[in-house]
Amino acid sequence: MDVPDGVQVTGPIEDRYDEVLSRDALELVARLHRELDGRRRELLARRGERVRQIADGGTLDFLEETRSVREDPDWQVAAPAPGLVDRRVEITGPTDRKMTINALNSGAKVWLADHEDANTPLWENVVGGQLNLLDSITGDIDFTSPEGKEYKLRSDGELATIVVRPRGWHLPEKHVLVDGEPTSGGLVDYALYLTACGQRQLDRGLGPYFYLPKMESHLEARLWNEAFLIGQDHLGLPRGTIRATVLIETYPAAFEMEEILYELREHSAGLNAGRWDYMFSVIKCFRTRGRDYLLPDRNSVTMTVPFMRAYTELLVRTCHKRGAHAIGGMAAFIPSKDEERNALAFTKLTEDKTREAGDGFDGSWVAHPGMVEACREAFDKVLGDRPNQRDRLREDVHVTADDLLDVRSTPGEITEHGLRNNVAVGIRYLESWLRGSGAVGIFGLMEDAATAEISRSQVWQWLDNDVVLADGTQVTTELVETMIGEELDKAREELGPEGRWDDARALYTELALADEYADFLTLSAYERMP
Repeated sequence: MDVPDGVQVTGPIEDRYDEVLSRDALELVARLHRELDGRRRELLARRGERVRQIADGGTLDFLEETRSVREDPDWQVAAPAPGLVDRRVEITGPTDRKMTINALNSGAKVWLADHEDANTPLWENVVGGQLNLLDSITGDIDFTSPEGKEYKLRSDGELATIVVRPRGWHLPEKHVLVDGEPTSGGLVDYALYLTACGQRQLDRGLGPYFYLPKMESHLEARLWNEAFLIGQDHLGLPRGTIRATVLIETYPAAFEMEEILYELREHSAGLNAGRWDYMFSVIKCFRTRGRDYLLPDRNSVTMTVPFMRAYTELLVRTCHKRGAHAIGGMAAFIPSKDEERNALAFTKLTEDKTREAGDGFDGSWVAHPGMVEACREAFDKVLGDRPNQRDRLREDVHVTADDLLDVRSTPGEITEHGLRNNVAVGIRYLESWLRGSGAVGIFGLMEDAATAEISRSQVWQWLDNDVVLADGTQVTTELVETMIGEELDKAREELGPEGRWDDARALYTELALADEYADFLTLSAYERMP
């Protein structure tokens, strides 16, 4: 490999890795690291300071210092880029070879090619996923399963537009060092894709598009915007051809939606409303503030409860006010052979997507190709032949900070079933994650890292607040430890004893029962990954 001065690649180099770990790509990684990493670390430190302020009695609110941005009626984001005009159905999933083909063939308008929550940062995934993206753009991709089933890109219909989700600002890449320091995983993902595929996408009449996760402030969006300017300049790409949709999946970001759009405005492609990560962030931000911020069983917290409804309504209003797309949340259902369960899943999906389309969203997410058609039908009924409904301004929406903070009025109970489900799902997911698979079917749902985060965070919060379950049982360390052992035994019996079950148990126990709350489960898990 031709490696620039000051850059080290410590991961194994396999066949074709040099196609994405090129000198140009590594030069861009080095430039991004040297120019932006100091500010990245400062912004991560600001996150911790905000949590400490909240612990001392502070709260979240719309920023006074950016009022002029919110009150300026004139600015708009860039017009939708080619391939991102009609986004009524988006499918999400990791960038393994089979999923790449299935997602592009699915009939969805957009594929969120995930290098974050539905992936794991196993080195072979980091580089291999980029090769799969490259091959899908050149058309040189196929896959044959161990059972002999062949997968190829369809030639009889439209392929989904690729939008890559890099890792969040908090995640490092330990296999690529610049001047002896680990790099930002997100900037590595961005630089490798932009270098290998950016011009190729432009040649196809599209562009290099991204989904940006886990941001907590408009200053973090500003940093991404600078990364885009550096990348376009470094590779000679026209300014503004990069486009990014931001996931509003943290509590602080919900108070800075307009500012985030503003910072990215010439590169902006809209905002997306998450669910599990948003709930996870509620717990993380207000974990020391007692029962006002206790959530009931996670599966009972729907998008229609007051604080979630306020957040989604504000997101649509904000996006359409500024000419941006508003994209709805995930339908995680997986079709099964159980007709009764399937019918219930499709009914819930239709209700969810019908509500989103009716609220003004321009599209929404599914996790499985079998759910694409149902999502499309719900949006077709509202959109008809229109590609989106960005002209529906939702001027009837008036959301206050108190509305966003109204967690207390969330209906539902904390039950033994909810506690046990958190433990079971968390352990099963972590075992798969540690082996390198970040999108896991568990109990009929496609789960990703956000699932594991909310499952361990709820257990930690319930323990910290001495919660009593609906049946009168108190949540104690001993009760959780017993459930961990029971659910581990069930998982081994059902799925087989081989794998990383002991590591998954140790990691889940460490994080769910810790005295001090860990900001991200994936950071601890990454330390256990080669």
